[in-house]
Amino acid sequence: MPQATPTVPEKIRSSYSATPLREFFLASLKEIYWAEQEIMTGLKKLQKATSHPVLIRAFKDHEHDTRKHIARLEKVFEWLNEQPQAKKCLAMEGILKEADEIITQTAEGTATRDATLVIAARKVEHYEIACYGGLVAIAYTLGQDRMAGLLQKTLQDEEHTDLLLSEIAMHEINFKAPDEPDQE
Repeated sequence: MPQATPTVPEKIRSSYSATPLREFFLASLKEIYWAEQEIMTGLKKLQKATSHPVLIRAFKDHEHDTRKHIARLEKVFEWLNEQPQAKKCLAMEGILKEADEIITQTAEGTATRDATLVIAARKVEHYEIACYGGLVAIAYTLGQDRMAGLLQKTLQDEEHTDLLLSEIAMHEINFKAPDEPDQE
């Protein structure tokens, strides 16, 4: 009778022991897992706050991508034989609060709001790029090439989104903002 395939790859079980680097890796996974869930909420707010259709589409598309990122993180937790667990990420909490402030401090329907929301969204992307880049490097260091490959896919998604947001700002939004009247 064939034996069932273990849910955790043999290489991980045999070589992935508790070390300070592994614990940091796991803690970082928990923080980015929390961040991705909060980003989902933030993207919904950004979709409602922006008025530019191309930017709305970009935020909707990234919401879809973020669901995939969460699923990938859950797969990494599974491979680690850990339950997916979120740990509040104070850095992301601050970045998301800043985005909320932009919404309250800018006039609805303006290119100025849209331009500043792109900046806020790019800050989120840059933080995610830093996190995923570090996680990929640590996964490779720990000999977990499969995990690194999966996390690398998310890193590439985040880099693509950052570039897309930059292009939207430069070609669709920013040039309109300087000519808007003061909204005070």
